[in-house]
Amino acid sequence: MTILVFELRRYMGSLMGWIASIVALLVMFMAFYPVLAQDAAMLDLFLEHYPEELLKAFGMGGELSLATVAGFFAFSFAFTQLVVGAQSAYYGFHFMSVEEREMTADFLYAKPVSRPQILLAKYGAAGSALLITNVGVWLGSFLAIDLFRGDATYELWPVVSLLLTVPVFQLFFFSLGFVVTAVSKKTVSVIGAAVGVSFVLYMLNALRRIVGGELLGLVSPYYHFDPNYILLTGAWHPLHTAISVSFIIVANFTAVRLYLRRDLRSAT
Repeated sequence: MTILVFELRRYMGSLMGWIASIVALLVMFMAFYPVLAQDAAMLDLFLEHYPEELLKAFGMGGELSLATVAGFFAFSFAFTQLVVGAQSAYYGFHFMSVEEREMTADFLYAKPVSRPQILLAKYGAAGSALLITNVGVWLGSFLAIDLFRGDATYELWPVVSLLLTVPVFQLFFFSLGFVVTAVSKKTVSVIGAAVGVSFVLYMLNALRRIVGGELLGLVSPYYHFDPNYILLTGAWHPLHTAISVSFIIVANFTAVRLYLRRDLRSAT
């Protein structure tokens, strides 16, 4: 319990910053909705003359019109996913490698606590931080929608269905960061790696939209939990969800096995 509390305190400083950034991003994007929705015909005409490849890359020009609350929220939430992915990957890269980077592993592992106990406590702290972020995403989403939708209406369930994907989305990136750290023989730049992973997977999905096909999208959680698809259908794609969940299970199983056998770097 002492380790869990200590680790959770470690997250608190950055956690508040991440949540504030996510809420600010949602509010900032949705603040443009009232202006654009005033003349839906003009907006649609503007999009018709925009390069098709660029519209596809940013998930615009689909069946959901940006003049609707759902359509504009789908566009806004795609960028929110980018930040959530970076944060989750950051925690995945960070949570088990911090002692090696700070050369304090010899101090921690000299304590009368087994490595599985340490792992469980660190998992609990990281999971709690992600859960708190998830709450922030829900509050920020509904705050942004209700502040700027005006008299426009929207269906609640598709929005709820989209927000329910956030924990799985977070765990995908967290697990990716964890398994990369466990496999790597060297410590990595945590924030650089996290932002890089989130951006690369986002760009793979953007490239998939432009060139077509599913192969590129199958490796990207941005495709697995596409806001446009979920807000349009009110449901998750079964195959894509199964791929994400399978990766989370395999990545964590692999990372835990490697970590429990790993020779940790220390100051000595």
